[in-house]
Amino acid sequence: MKELQELKNLAVLGAKQALNMNDVSVLTGLSKSHLYKLVHFKKIPYWKSKGGKITYFNKEEINNWMLHQRVKTVDELETEAVTYAVMGKKGGKQ
Repeated sequence: MKELQELKNLAVLGAKQALNMNDVSVLTGLSKSHLYKLVHFKKIPYWKSKGGKITYFNKEEINNWMLHQRVKTVDELETEAVTYAVMGKKGGKQ
């Protein structure tokens, strides 16, 4: 039954655009206490309800936030280095 409830929650999460703290915790794998700290220090994009008591998150903004700092592969870095070396020689900068 617990697994069935988890599947149901994930299905609902997939359909939602406005997420609450529990939803974001499931989506990101971060604890709610850590999310509260991120909100407090304005390190994560969030929205407040009209009364200001409830914190909401936009799912697309959270996905973008999670993927904001891509690390390049070794192949990409090597390609950039070769391109820089070739372009530097052609431009007479060396």
